[in-house]
Amino acid sequence: MRKQRLVTMVAAGAAAVMTLSACGGGGGSSNNNNKGGGNPSATGPNAAIGKVFNPSDKKGGTLRMANAGDWDSLDPGDTYYAYSWNFIRLYGRSLMMFASAPGQDGAKLTPDLAESKGVPSEDLKTWTYKIRKGVKFDDGTPVTSKDVKYGVSRSLDKDTFPNGPTYFNEFLDLQGYTSPYKDSDPNGLGLKAIETPDDQTIVFKLKKPFADFDYFAGMPATMPVPKAKDDGTKYKEHVVSTGPYKFEKVELGKSFTLVRNTNWDQATDPNRKALPDKITMQLNVNADDLDNRLMSGDLDVDVVGSGVQPAAQAKILADPNLKNASDNPLSARLWYTNINGEVAPLDNIECRKAVEYAADRTGYQRAYGGNAGGEIASSLLPPIIPGAEKIDLYPSKDSAGDVDKAKEALTKCGQPNGFETNISYRAERPKEKATAESLQQSLGRVGIKLNIKPYPTGDYAKLYAGKPDFAKSNNLGLMVFGWAADWPNGFGFLKEITDSRNIKAAGNTNFSIKDPKVNDAIDKAMTEKDENARQKAWVDVDRKAMESAYALPGVVAKGLYYRPKNLTNVFITDGFSEYDYLALGVSG
Repeated sequence: MRKQRLVTMVAAGAAAVMTLSACGGGGGSSNNNNKGGGNPSATGPNAAIGKVFNPSDKKGGTLRMANAGDWDSLDPGDTYYAYSWNFIRLYGRSLMMFASAPGQDGAKLTPDLAESKGVPSEDLKTWTYKIRKGVKFDDGTPVTSKDVKYGVSRSLDKDTFPNGPTYFNEFLDLQGYTSPYKDSDPNGLGLKAIETPDDQTIVFKLKKPFADFDYFAGMPATMPVPKAKDDGTKYKEHVVSTGPYKFEKVELGKSFTLVRNTNWDQATDPNRKALPDKITMQLNVNADDLDNRLMSGDLDVDVVGSGVQPAAQAKILADPNLKNASDNPLSARLWYTNINGEVAPLDNIECRKAVEYAADRTGYQRAYGGNAGGEIASSLLPPIIPGAEKIDLYPSKDSAGDVDKAKEALTKCGQPNGFETNISYRAERPKEKATAESLQQSLGRVGIKLNIKPYPTGDYAKLYAGKPDFAKSNNLGLMVFGWAADWPNGFGFLKEITDSRNIKAAGNTNFSIKDPKVNDAIDKAMTEKDENARQKAWVDVDRKAMESAYALPGVVAKGLYYRPKNLTNVFITDGFSEYDYLALGVSG
């Protein structure tokens, strides 16, 4: 009964959906020609897409933020959520960063801790950066290149820090190096793939050419870490800041507070305004309560940045005043479900194809709030990624599923009457719960019985769905998930969720795609020098991933965001497909 009621509620919310673009503003940040600057008179739906809403340089006040789940980690070497990479710029400085700017300009790299972009060698295997002078840790200690090297080197240790990406593990010429904690060098700086000839210079040596290394230099792992303050997994409780804010208080799983870092010098930082005096973050807040607090003015930002829940969406779209304070951008983010080939009978491709055909993708879209929640997806690569092409290998009328095709596939895989498996989702995310319930209904039409299993968001990748042994032993045949591009191109979106060679013991972002043909296509795309040919090569990666049927695309995200009146300097950045947390201020 409870499940039925929720599905009905979601459907009712979807019925109320109207596209905000019909009421003013563009439908996506990438489609808006106004790429920057303030416009004090701009109001109404989508007023923070492609431009700054309520621009201000006024400092002071407290920015109040909340998260419906827990944080994966505050440690810059161990975090991999888009909202975390957006937020971490408030207390950490990486060599490069996404510019704090509206729309497409927010997806462009700009130097941060580095003085300028990286200088590559002719063969693209050596990259050199100069670190800005005058940057200090929050205790007043000057930052050196050795602190950056130490930060990167500890991020390589995936036993200690399982959450972060594996780009440095894969590309640096490690020569067997695994961790500073196993390093014979007394300072933990024995890593030969990174050189620090002086305090201002850092040199990265790769084992294979890579033209886009500046994107790697923008990852939080390049934020400096003082070795003397590092105590491994406990460092997340007292991260040392290099940004405009430092931690005043951290209560894991409950809350944390940032206050001004008096050793941050604006003269060394052209990218940050640092408007609020204080930033508070509450964790594990009920998602619907969080939305109600946003609309009542009791809270300023939902930090997860995936938009309000269906109940709040229905209220916002039905009320012109609330709707005028909302934004509905298309993003480089996909909500999808992994199909686990390690769990029988999904080790048979025909059984995986049965899932692809049976799924009612309109139900997936309703789970995310209908048209305002996203566009139905038929492959992994979102259409706003340059070069993306339409791929639909498992078509059905109105995207509602093809029951006959699904039954044919079940017969081919020796399961003509269907089978039983489990589906997991992140417990604090009602939209993912609604997704699991929708798939339970649509796959049930062909005899595929799904048992729904919620797991905590903060440990979803580390201990549950992203841990292959756990997923297999707990019969997680389907695993609901979402993915935002690390950066907006084929490599930045697809590499981490499709390359099976990066799958580790825990903390994965590729839960299911294990196909040598996909890996071969990735290698071809990465070595293609011509940009247009490279974009087509990534489309081939997308196609081969869909041919393997290890992933069920759901919805290309269009979150419905609510802008409380208290916020200043509000805009959607294409770098993260969220509000830019670095720019926000408060008026009250």
